[in-house]
Amino acid sequence: QVQLVESGGGSVQAGGSLRLACAGSGRALSCYTTGWFRQASGKEREFVGAMDWGAGITQYVEAVKGRFTISRDNAKNAVYLQMNSLQPDDTGVYYCASFGQPERTTGEYTLWGQGTQVTVSS
Repeated sequence: QVQLVESGGGSVQAGGSLRLACAGSGRALSCYTTGWFRQASGKEREFVGAMDWGAGITQYVEAVKGRFTISRDNAKNAVYLQMNSLQPDDTGVYYCASFGQPERTTGEYTLWGQGTQVTVSS
């Protein structure tokens, strides 16, 4: 079964850190561009950042640049989102997703995880 499973969410105070993990099964994440998204209560889901397949080039939304880092462990078939200096505005459900087609730097995210809750209190 092809799926993505997120873990690592939780509750932290402002200024704290969390590391989210996205574990892949049924596909090698190193072959697929993988992204992180978040959705705050009552708001639309928004893009947070992504890592290209292969070379692992990353990109981030302006609001998280310098605070969040995406990395990948090919041996564990996992992609991580390290979140530092967390702020209340970072609160939401975080999802990982991967492109439907391998070895693409542009495309559509068609495989989604179930999400993990991140809550940042002031």
